[in-house]
Amino acid sequence: MLTGKQKRFLRKEAHHLNPIFQVGKDGVNENMIHQIEDALEKRELIKVSILQNCFEDKHSVAEQLVEGAGAELVQIIGNIIVLYKESEENKTLELP
Repeated sequence: MLTGKQKRFLRKEAHHLNPIFQVGKDGVNENMIHQIEDALEKRELIKVSILQNCFEDKHSVAEQLVEGAGAELVQIIGNIIVLYKESEENKTLELP
């Protein structure tokens, strides 16, 4: 689990990032989860955008992504989900 201080640090780091995934009307699927796992391994911190045509609640989408990818939920702001997972090979972020 992330502490409040670590989440604040990650929110600051994620501020300038653009969402690299979009969840649409099909919701979350296995393929998307695998791609998000790969992206988290490369970048550690990503944003996922939830489109207007997504029928699922943003909190349930976030929960599915966190469980599927084994990531930590940093923040849900508007229709953007910020996810973090410590990389095993490409560690770039040093948490406080």
